Amino acid sequence: MIENISDMLKGFRFESPWYLLLILLFMALLIFVINRKKPVLIVPWIKPFLSSNQGRKVNYSLLIPIIVYFIASILLTIALAKPQKGIEQLRQKASGIDIMLVMDLSGSMQAIDIPPNMTSREVRRALEEGVLKQRIDYSKEEIQRFVKKRPNDRIGLEVFAPKAYLASPPTMDHAFLLAHIRNVSPGIVGDSTNIAAPIASAVSRLKDASSKRRVIVLFTDGSNNVNDRISPLQAAKLAKMYNITIYTVGLGSNNAFVLQNTPLGAQFVPVYGQFDEKLMNEMASITGGRYFKTADAEGLKKVLGEIDKLEKTTVESPRFVDYSEYGPKIAVIAIFALILGFIAENIFFIKTP
Repeated sequence: MIENISDMLKGFRFESPWYLLLILLFMALLIFVINRKKPVLIVPWIKPFLSSNQGRKVNYSLLIPIIVYFIASILLTIALAKPQKGIEQLRQKASGIDIMLVMDLSGSMQAIDIPPNMTSREVRRALEEGVLKQRIDYSKEEIQRFVKKRPNDRIGLEVFAPKAYLASPPTMDHAFLLAHIRNVSPGIVGDSTNIAAPIASAVSRLKDASSKRRVIVLFTDGSNNVNDRISPLQAAKLAKMYNITIYTVGLGSNNAFVLQNTPLGAQFVPVYGQFDEKLMNEMASITGGRYFKTADAEGLKKVLGEIDKLEKTTVESPRFVDYSEYGPKIAVIAIFALILGFIAENIFFIKTP
């Protein structure tokens, strides 16, 4: 029971406790009123009065109005002291990161990475069952999952092949962003690979961002084969100038094929040419980022999980106390007590002279 009382009183306080000293004054007045001497008349012989008062008892019910007034005074005093009950709460404030996702849409992203020792029949069955997917398909799925894990970040999407195209600026509207990720497909902007242009474009989108942390994540399965005004390493140095970190992700395995229609029917045509690991490593190192290599969907899932751990959103949890006021409610009860005392004194317990 003591624990229950302790829990009830937890967080309870008086904002103006000095008003409670008035209770001592009211108690002194009550004692004085109850014990005060009644007015008397001196007479030489009291026998008639004694005979008339024989068998009469003191009528304590006449004290009821006084006690009610006393209780009302105590309640008003407590109301003046402003009793409050506080509930401690936490408010979370997230400080997000600005992220630009840079996705390769060259034709080679239609390639299917096939595990070693898998027969042609097994490959066809795996494709029909959706176990094997094109690089672009599993990349979009894992990138969407990555976006959904980071609700407090502004994230944008840049796609590229020979040229770079902004699909979505950095935004908190992740539904808008996810719709654009789902809609991109390889080959729509050409087949060659220009790594410098999308990095430079992503830097221009992030350089004036107000967040403390700005990140570019590059996904590509090919080597840079377009000569632009700047090189990929120069683009990486530009990112470093604006304190932007680059993570590079190399997609695909050495056993990759594209399913093409031929006069002999659908055939698996090998895809040659892999990403430039040395270049990807250098670009990431210049900005303090990391290079990752992945051969399939499961590998990309692990890579994005690592990046998610490396780039944590800062969450602050300041404490505050929300107080509920009981003074007005107690004051209302005190007013009702005063009205009750007045009614009792003037209707039910009228004193005759």
